[in-house]
Amino acid sequence: MNVNKIAAIEALLFTAEDPVSLVEIADTIDMTISETREYINVLKKEYNQKKFHGIKLMKYDESYIFATKSYLAPYVKKLHNITEITGLSQAALETLAIIAYKQPVTRPVIEKIRGVNVERTIRTLKKYNLIKEVDRKDTTGNPILYGTTREFLQQFNLNSISDLPEIEKKEFSD
Repeated sequence: MNVNKIAAIEALLFTAEDPVSLVEIADTIDMTISETREYINVLKKEYNQKKFHGIKLMKYDESYIFATKSYLAPYVKKLHNITEITGLSQAALETLAIIAYKQPVTRPVIEKIRGVNVERTIRTLKKYNLIKEVDRKDTTGNPILYGTTREFLQQFNLNSISDLPEIEKKEFSD
């Protein structure tokens, strides 16, 4: 193990505002993907298993970033004077769940499932960068297809979309 490479990866992740992909890390430090993954696992073990660290290494869809351990959040909020945390409405959460489980999905399909217009809700979810336009459906009118973002994975602490809890398929049938 090259301690300088571990330190370099640590520095990249410490200074990153957003998760950094495995490929970006490997390219920046001139390492192979497998070597980079090995070094990241060393960092993950160091930060996630030892209690004296206040941060942990998080993985989101083959990208990595340091995050504060959740039990320390009150201290961070106090230092940075974070008092207001806005949550999503029930309508937004329901719409987000439909998009997460059925992606890529069009607005008409979401509206059929919810039984209401979701245009404003979709705008809100896009504003918070929880969903994005991923493509257009090859059909009349070419409606937009929506999917979740990496921010969605981070906010819900998911490594990938496959980590969503299982649901009965009949609950979201078209």
